[in-house]
Amino acid sequence: MSCIFIYQCRLLIKKLYICDNRNNALLMYNKIYNSFIERKAKKEKAFAVLVDPDKVTPAGIIELAAKCTAAKVDYIFLGGSLVITDHLDECVQQLKASCDIPVVLFPGSPSQVSRYADALLYLSMISGRNPELLIGQHVVSAAAVKKSGLEVISTGYMVIDGGAPTTVSYISNATPIPSDKADIAMCTAMAGEMLGMKVIYMDAGSGARIPISESMISRVSSQVSAPIIVGGGIRDAEKAYLNCKAGADIIVVGNAIENDLSLIKELADAVHSVTAPVKA
Repeated sequence: MSCIFIYQCRLLIKKLYICDNRNNALLMYNKIYNSFIERKAKKEKAFAVLVDPDKVTPAGIIELAAKCTAAKVDYIFLGGSLVITDHLDECVQQLKASCDIPVVLFPGSPSQVSRYADALLYLSMISGRNPELLIGQHVVSAAAVKKSGLEVISTGYMVIDGGAPTTVSYISNATPIPSDKADIAMCTAMAGEMLGMKVIYMDAGSGARIPISESMISRVSSQVSAPIIVGGGIRDAEKAYLNCKAGADIIVVGNAIENDLSLIKELADAVHSVTAPVKA
């Protein structure tokens, strides 16, 4: 066996070792997004509890974390359209200390970044025409986000009319997609995915009177392969179940849970009971 052949074999082994290490590092870095993809591939639905840092106390976080753990909640989304208080880091750290559920930032502004979280939904509002929310605020926050070391999940954020003015529609100064225009929602989601968005988030807004319809969710899911997150106006287990059957991959509930923590288990059980979407 020649020395050249031995050298080439060693070089190949070294390259394979480096490649394997890089792949493992990439898998770890994209841990939350990969969990989205794996669940979708297995046709498993996920439930996320949305926590507004302005509306929780330290004692409230401990109680919430305990109920989320007992209900087998999959993710805790943290953030809001209007975060007034300045204790995001403290809130994330307390959640992390109180449970093992991944904490995913759902930021309403460039300042809502915490390096202690597990991931960040990097929202681009593709449903509106406000350039600040398409790319402007991302330019402002890019350096801080990069420095944080957070897992960044590019998210096509679509605001759907929920029948009442919401904080997100007011702050964004953007017209939501009409609730009866499923084709507009479908094409918007398709464009977002083709532009490279890893996730599509359909949101009727906090406290929406009318949740997103199953027909719209089904229309979007029929043409988009990216994981679909749905939230806004979901108040009971039946609606969460129907949204999942229509094609939602992750259901997000915030307001209803703030008013009644006992809903956490009901909602989680309903979401987890769905194993496959029904296409229209």
